[in-house]
Amino acid sequence: MKHLTTILFLLVFTGNICSQYSDPNIPKPTSGYGSDGSHTVGVISFANPEFPSKDIEIYYPSDVVGKVPTLFYSHAYGGNISGNIIGMLDYVARKGYAIVFVPYATKGVTVDERYDNLLKGFRMAARNYPGIIDTTRVGFMGHSFGGGASFGLAYRCFTDNNWGSNGRFIYALAQWYSYNLDPVALKSFPADTKVLVEVFDDDTTNDHRMAVDIFRNINIDPAEKDYLLVRSDTIGGYVYAAVHSLPNTSVAFDALDYYAYYRLIDALCDYTFNKNAEAKKTALGNGSAEQTTMPGGLKPLMESDDPQVVYSESKYTFPCSDTMNPRLSYCPEVTATLQISNPDKSLKIIPERSMKRVKIVFPENDNTCNLSVYNAVGKQIVSMKNEGSPTVYINVSDIPAGVYIVVAGNRSGRFILF
Repeated sequence: MKHLTTILFLLVFTGNICSQYSDPNIPKPTSGYGSDGSHTVGVISFANPEFPSKDIEIYYPSDVVGKVPTLFYSHAYGGNISGNIIGMLDYVARKGYAIVFVPYATKGVTVDERYDNLLKGFRMAARNYPGIIDTTRVGFMGHSFGGGASFGLAYRCFTDNNWGSNGRFIYALAQWYSYNLDPVALKSFPADTKVLVEVFDDDTTNDHRMAVDIFRNINIDPAEKDYLLVRSDTIGGYVYAAVHSLPNTSVAFDALDYYAYYRLIDALCDYTFNKNAEAKKTALGNGSAEQTTMPGGLKPLMESDDPQVVYSESKYTFPCSDTMNPRLSYCPEVTATLQISNPDKSLKIIPERSMKRVKIVFPENDNTCNLSVYNAVGKQIVSMKNEGSPTVYINVSDIPAGVYIVVAGNRSGRFILF
């Protein structure tokens, strides 16, 4: 499989992660979503029939009596050592959930055989440990190869086994190509599935088009799915790198791990399994402040209900249109350098094709009010009145990249410049 040998060695040799939080600027959260849980972590290890050299592992809260909601994790290509993501595995178990880690071989096997290895391992864990794993409340997570695989694997378990009847989600990060996922499957996921897709702005490995494709075509209510972009930043000389290896960098944990990943897992589990409506504001907040705000001046997460492709395919090791991709005919084209995230649908925000202006359309019965635009730190950069017209235009050609809030009367919306 072309290119994969290089990535295999990258993952193996950067996977020996220090398990300490080491951020010179931003402390990890001590309360709320993203804070560490208090449960004692237990680990069960048992033979993996499809990959005998690497055992299947279950991390779980050993101090909890009875079965608990369970996450099924599909690792990245070459990342078949649980130590690569030990921080996340421990985090999930400390929060009171189980998580199943199934290693799969990368050399000498096909993609279908890897999928089969994962699926059999997940089902074996559930069958062998019914006292721990609650298959009525499940989440499927994955990174890179595993991010792309999570959709097809979840679909099989949701539809063949009725897993997730009391709560189910998919959380895919930096996803690779998705196999075993035809248009019929994408249109027939259980309607109560929650979906969170996350990509990293400086990822040069996996083309964002794969994530955009699945997000656009999976038939889930927009209110129950979100697409998030994590951006790199530098504070006080320390680089927060939104690259393919996030989360759990080769150096140590930092704010991106906790606030752009663990915090979202925490809230998504609470919303999905406990039906906590407050948790939705963080997990699937449709661009809410609770979801996108990052601490310490870090660039906010970017959310979109209609994600656009920004970079050319030449940026990526694995472009969407490669013949390895079974969904290459669905690859989105570059369409914009501006994204809209507008929870208040009564105020329409529409980018012009030239990307030099943004059109604001008011409701017909609200043709006279003041309009202001603020940047991410609350500074007003535009002030105008629509003077009786239902439409105004904002010139954005000279505005720096960033997140901007439009406020018109008692309505608000958001646009994002790259």
